[in-house]
Formats: sequence, structure tokens, C-alpha cells
Amino acid sequence: MNDITDKMKYFGGVEGGATHSNLVICDENFRVIGRSKGPGTNHWIMGIDECADRILKMLDAAKDDAAIPRDMPLYSLGLTLSGCEQDSSNAELAKVVKQRNENSARSINVASDTAGSLFTGAPGGGMVLIAGTGSNALLRTPDGQQYGCGGWGYLLGDEGGAYWIALRAIKAVFDETDGLRLAPHPTQRVWEAVKEYFLIETRADVLPMMYKNFEKSFIAGLTARLAILAESGDPLSQHLFADAGAALMSHVAALVNKSQNGVTPFGNGLRIICVGSVWKSWGMLMPGALQMLEKRQVKTNLELVRLRVSSAMGAAWLAARHVGYDMPRDDTAFCEVFYTYKYKPSHNGVENIQNGYISCGCSEFWS
Repeated sequence: MNDITDKMKYFGGVEGGATHSNLVICDENFRVIGRSKGPGTNHWIMGIDECADRILKMLDAAKDDAAIPRDMPLYSLGLTLSGCEQDSSNAELAKVVKQRNENSARSINVASDTAGSLFTGAPGGGMVLIAGTGSNALLRTPDGQQYGCGGWGYLLGDEGGAYWIALRAIKAVFDETDGLRLAPHPTQRVWEAVKEYFLIETRADVLPMMYKNFEKSFIAGLTARLAILAESGDPLSQHLFADAGAALMSHVAALVNKSQNGVTPFGNGLRIICVGSVWKSWGMLMPGALQMLEKRQVKTNLELVRLRVSSAMGAAWLAARHVGYDMPRDDTAFCEVFYTYKYKPSHNGVENIQNGYISCGCSEFWS
């Protein structure tokens, strides 16, 4: 098989989250010839051995789909997985995959899930801003410097993520009812949504789900109901999403300030790859997002984009680069712009007044 492999270069990429994963196999021209799906591949949840086994099962399925013999090693395999932030554990995962199947790939490169998204949508430098169940941000400059913000989990961070929004909605109801802290808007419709989603009647019914049978992703699912409420005009739900928008743009401000002391090396603007279901509610996030960009005086143009393809494509591109192969690519097919922020200096700092978005009427959002 070595002679065949020398003549035919195939590259694999895995996009792996906590609950599901995708794998693609590409030929030398970056055309997808095989695909597969599988369960979550965060090794902190199931352990490195089980994570490796899941990857290898997906790889066999994708090789079958591509009509490649299972005993033909890929030229290189890129794994961009949730939880892969540590060099030592990344090296261990690559080692275990190779040990369990020496014909998996000649070379294996492991990186974080944010890297997969970044190199799918902005290989020349940009930012990934994840707002799914949790939140995380990574900026990479054109010269390869990287800066991170967030990603500390639901106890220490995840600001702007779906769990964070859901928890703040529940807390607003509890605090308003107790008289501890008044909500900025009436809580009745949000409380009805909480009861309907969790199938409960009283506040005490919430406690087992938060303490005894805690499941972060289930609680985060409430945010989809809140999005519907916000779209229908409920001011408290709109406020919660505006808060989330402000929190997410605080990630942007932090990373812009970290890169070259606030002067971004991105020429005409910074591309932000927006990943996660919370971004589906951009219209609700926008008021707080714009207010925070103005407050933090972000002095660069921003281009917010969504990926059209799986970030497994970025993982495959990284795999090729890892072995010195320059993979051809058409970036216009990989993402679409959904919002452009134009920085306009004025005597007051930043002037960027946008019209046409839904606002709850509050003048201040999360900070």
C-alpha cells in the first residue's frame, strides 16, 4: 500500500464537539470525497481511549464512503476537537490513535475546535467567536500570534452562551419574586416559558434540575424558547439577548486590545467567524452588541460571517499544512457575511448608529 499512498494524497479532518462530531476526507484539490458522523469527541468527558476509538470508527466509515481501503493511511489527519487546548493531552491523543490503528494516517495533528472553525473561514488570520451552549473566542493574527478570551466553562465564564442566557432568565424570575433584585422588565412571559419548557409549576421544581439532575445542555435549551419570546416582542427576553450581545462583543474588544496593543493588523477589517446556535438570534443580540462596541471603542471594521461548511474542512486544511502541503481552496464557498460593522470616528469616540433593530428600550446592557 505504500506505493499507492505515495501517489495519492488524501487528507482527513474532524470537527468534534461534546455531543457530536463530523469527519471529512479530501483529495489533493480539497474536494470532499468521503464523510461520516459520530458522537462527541471531547476526551475530558469520555477519556482519551474512548475518544480515539470514536475517531477511528468515523475514519473507517469515511474511508468506506470514499472507496478508500481501510488499511490505506491518510497522508495526514487533523483533529480539531472540543477540549483539546493542552499540548500534552493533544500529543497523547494523537499517539493513542496511531497506536490503535497504525493505518489511520501517516501524520496526526490535534488542535482545539476553535482552530478548526478559524482555519475554515479565515486561514490568513481572524477571530472565532463561539456562542453555543457556552462561549469562547480565539484571535489569530496574520503572523501567527494567537490570543484567547473565555472558554472557562459555565461556572467561571460562558458569557453570552445559551446556558448563560437561560440561567439569567431563571434568576430574573427568582430575584423579582423574592424582591431581591427588580427585573428591568415584567417577568410573567419568561416565567411561563420556563414552566412550559421544564414542565414544572413552582420555583421549587427548578431546584432538582439545577442541583440533583443537572444537565447544562438541557437547561441551555430554554434559550430557544426565549428567542421566540424576544421575536414576539417580550421586553425581558429582548433584554436578555441584548445582554448576551454585549457580552459577546466584550470578547471581541478584549482580543482586539490584546493584539498589538489595540491596533489590529487586519488592514481593512477583522473577520469574525460566528459559531453556535445563539447567533441565529443576531437581530436580538445586535442592540447590546453595538452598544458594547461603542463603549469599548473598538476601532476597527468587523465582518461577521457564518460558515457554510463543516469546520472539519479547516481541520483537513490544517492537516495538509502540518505536512507541508499547500491545499488549494476557494474561501468564497466556505462562509457568508451576515453583518458588517463600520468604525466611524467622531469627537465622542466611536459613532456607529444603526437603525432597524429591535430594542427593549434599555440604555445600558451587560458590562
